[in-house]
Amino acid sequence: MEYLSNYWWLILIIISIVILISRSFKNLKKTNNIKEFIDNNAVIIDVRSESEFNSGNLEGSVNVPLKDLMYRINEFKKDKKYITVCTIGMRAESAKKFFKKRGYQVVNGGRWSNLKDLRNNT
Repeated sequence: MEYLSNYWWLILIIISIVILISRSFKNLKKTNNIKEFIDNNAVIIDVRSESEFNSGNLEGSVNVPLKDLMYRINEFKKDKKYITVCTIGMRAESAKKFFKKRGYQVVNGGRWSNLKDLRNNT
């Protein structure tokens, strides 16, 4: 017990490293899922506002602001794959959950600019 109290900082460092490694594996798995969707010609849905979308976007992406998604859901087919994107990934996550609840094949691509780099590397 004395050993633990003397080296609490070492235990804290080990726990932190384990947490960081597990997060890295989760991010790697997410990136692989996105690459798989890109390779399968997934439709990219950009859920930013129209003005955000017009200031820069991915070629071929569809702009459906998050606030309009529930009104435009019928534009999408369940037999296709979709990647949601936005500015930092939070709205894209909300859109992903919205699609998932309705049985769509969808992943959160996060930032649209990151997906641009990922799409160019495949």
